[in-house]
Amino acid sequence: MDQPGITVIDAFTQKPFTGNPAAVCIVKEPRNDAWLQAVAREMNLSETAFLWPLAQSTYRLRWFTPKIEVKLCGHATLASAHLLWEQNIEPVASLLKFETLSGTLTAQYQGSGWIALDFPSGPAKECACPPELRTSLQVEPLYCGRYESTYLVEVADKDALLAIRPDFNSMLRTGFGRSIVTSRAAPSEPYDFVSRFFAPDAGINEDPVTGSAHCVLGPYWASKLGKRELLAFQASERGGELRLTVGDTRTILQGQAVTVLRGHLAIDG
Repeated sequence: MDQPGITVIDAFTQKPFTGNPAAVCIVKEPRNDAWLQAVAREMNLSETAFLWPLAQSTYRLRWFTPKIEVKLCGHATLASAHLLWEQNIEPVASLLKFETLSGTLTAQYQGSGWIALDFPSGPAKECACPPELRTSLQVEPLYCGRYESTYLVEVADKDALLAIRPDFNSMLRTGFGRSIVTSRAAPSEPYDFVSRFFAPDAGINEDPVTGSAHCVLGPYWASKLGKRELLAFQASERGGELRLTVGDTRTILQGQAVTVLRGHLAIDG
């Protein structure tokens, strides 16, 4: 059997070595979970995507951190679509369909390097901010909400957002291991809002750019700002930009991507 290829792609950016790096591995047929997790652990990126063909322009897609399989991942889906088109595996005009743990997701090329992903929205429900989370993040929230196991916290401004130095051990110990923190963008910036995402329970202390988090952020800011078209920036050390279109139950995430490394697994199995 030919060794599968591994490609590392920086997503939600057009500049190499920024955005969120994802490894993408295309295989001819399904592989067992232990192999998938071992490869993801070896790559040691926030996400490794595995996909195999099901039908014309349709693929099974799974995402693994170095620690666990996740239900939804935006940047590795963006990277997968970028790879399929860049390597001429699929025509650029095709609508790509990915069968995932979050249902059928689609990707469509928009021109000028932009790719649109159709994802399910994850509207947060307002709640009291748990004191353990407040202490772990060392923040004074303007708002706290929750979607599934993820907390959404709004802080006063971008300076407050950038100043956060989470206590990741405390987050894990108290069971608050997945949190989005957000604020309005600075008045001088073109963005509507900025954010950071922490997920120590998934083996990712701070994720560089998180598509799935924007399925929560999009509905929140669309409601708060009274607009459905949003421009977002994730203010991690690497940073990344997203365009959002928020619908009633779906959020369209748009981003760019750039390939930075191509190779093959020397050991298969």
